[in-house]
Amino acid sequence: MGNKVRLAVVGGQRGGAFGSALVSLADTVELAAVCDLNPLVLVDWQSKYPGIAVFDSFDKLLDSPTVDAVFLATPMLIHARQAVQALRAGKHVLSEVIAAHTIEDGWELVEAVEQTGLTYMMAENYLFTRENMMVQQLARAGKFGEITYAECGYIHDCRNLFHHEDGSLTWRGEYIRDFNGAPYPTHSLGPVAKWLGIGDEGGDTFEELFTMNANNRASVAYFRERFGAEHPGAQPGFWRQGDTSSTLIRTKRGALISLRVDLQSSRPHNMVHYGLQGTKGAYMGPRFDGETPLIWQETEIAGEKGHEEWQPLWSCASKWEHPLWREWSAEALATGHGGGDLFVLQEFVTAVRERRRPLVDVYDAVTWSSVFPLSVQSTAAGGAPVRFVDYRQGK
Repeated sequence: MGNKVRLAVVGGQRGGAFGSALVSLADTVELAAVCDLNPLVLVDWQSKYPGIAVFDSFDKLLDSPTVDAVFLATPMLIHARQAVQALRAGKHVLSEVIAAHTIEDGWELVEAVEQTGLTYMMAENYLFTRENMMVQQLARAGKFGEITYAECGYIHDCRNLFHHEDGSLTWRGEYIRDFNGAPYPTHSLGPVAKWLGIGDEGGDTFEELFTMNANNRASVAYFRERFGAEHPGAQPGFWRQGDTSSTLIRTKRGALISLRVDLQSSRPHNMVHYGLQGTKGAYMGPRFDGETPLIWQETEIAGEKGHEEWQPLWSCASKWEHPLWREWSAEALATGHGGGDLFVLQEFVTAVRERRRPLVDVYDAVTWSSVFPLSVQSTAAGGAPVRFVDYRQGK
């Protein structure tokens, strides 16, 4: 491999959102190819990036000697299979979330990474928002004391993504039709896991979870209004996934995490639904665009507790701003997901070049992603506790 990592984007529609990040990192990564089943998508990429190779077959792409790494921006249920295939073909892998949707796929992915020694990273971009990185700095420095509770939620009305124009279901629609668990956990859980040091050497681990889901009402109403009462999606019982999924996770050290996932309820999107409680402080993320994230830290004045008032998180920025945001804020804000798209790609490329484990390695990826299959199991059992799988096996 030369000085630059030669990257191929697999799944041109979602992958296109990373275009500005690729431009910002042109010194270290080269867009070598794009792969998609839709010829119009390939034409669009070639018009924006003249000279790149295009493929309509994943197998043919993996045979290319001009590609070092692949970015999987494909439908979620094939991420693990494609990642394993790419690793076995000698390619480093950056995969969109979630990494795997079954426990067995998680084991196969871990085995492929361990046997090939190649770099695998899950592209969890919510780790890299300005707020979440600053809170991580504070948490790792012990400014919240011992963390006892965290809450997080992915609340995003995605019903318009469940169908094509003719009313037939997309892969997302089929996913909500066929499963009932916590369908999209890692955007919420990833930052919290890093705040708690889950999976760190000598750190905490997820122990067990309990999941209960509401009835499905929102998608039935949406499809009835959009496509009429005769559409299958307008029929009660068609959708297995409840409107809201609520999961409680207990860690080995006794911390509690409350996770909400809601892809269907009618309300504005909230991508920063987080909260943190420790023995010496607390954090409360915004609940809507424009709201200020808040922090409280216990202080003492003349031997007595200080005023218990929230302060803007930004009041800590002069000391606790993450170094990446100090250096790259302008470039990051020009990319998607609160700057996360830039930092995800930067971390992956840097890990490949430095031959080190990335910030979200395969063990993080499969552990966070396992919340989905474990939550399906718990929901089916009426909210019964289900223990996490130890993918690290003491590593």
